[in-house]
Amino acid sequence: MPADAAARWPRLVDLTHPVRDGMQVYPGDPAVEVVAALTLGHDGVAVERLAMGSHTGTHVDAPSHTVEGGRTMAQVVLDELVGEALVLRVPGLADGAGVGWEALEAAGPVPDAVPPIVVVATGWSAHFGTERALRHPWLEGAAARELVRRGMRVLAVDALSPDATGEGAAEGTSFPVHEAVLGADGCIVENLVVPDDLPARIRIGIFPLRLGGDGAPVRAVAFLD
Repeated sequence: MPADAAARWPRLVDLTHPVRDGMQVYPGDPAVEVVAALTLGHDGVAVERLAMGSHTGTHVDAPSHTVEGGRTMAQVVLDELVGEALVLRVPGLADGAGVGWEALEAAGPVPDAVPPIVVVATGWSAHFGTERALRHPWLEGAAARELVRRGMRVLAVDALSPDATGEGAAEGTSFPVHEAVLGADGCIVENLVVPDDLPARIRIGIFPLRLGGDGAPVRAVAFLD
């Protein structure tokens, strides 16, 4: 490829946790196993056997994840998961802190009409794989509903969930953000990796495995000029 043609391609930034044997999963989800099934020495080829849930690592939730009769991944098209994104950074939060609309406005400000994809970045991807990851900040349901009202179709977070997890579930045992976003026929991306230098406005691509159920692991990338 000529040098000038290569220069026209955007720089790709990987926003994805690698899938590894024994990696952290949401409490109660299937464990991840990555083991050798065939080896070069014994079989002449190397092949790994994978066992994991549909919500492993960096992944997308389809509406059917929490909505009875909601769309499955077979009905979510790639066009919905690729496009302009707004990154709202809310750093320095305490463990288990709630993120309300005022915090998002301070991180923005949030425009009256937001892009279809909104990333709420707390810096919690740095804790993925540790016990502290379970004490991640969470988005208030009212804030999620307001983002949906302003045009958000895909919510992406750098934590195990946009709702509180485990003992930090301050809004009870329900999933108000899932209800707001998936209930509006949108999608949620969890466990995104958001670098500190990622611009506030980017183009993002979220590419799920072609599974037809309630969710799928993804390879997420940012396209930078």
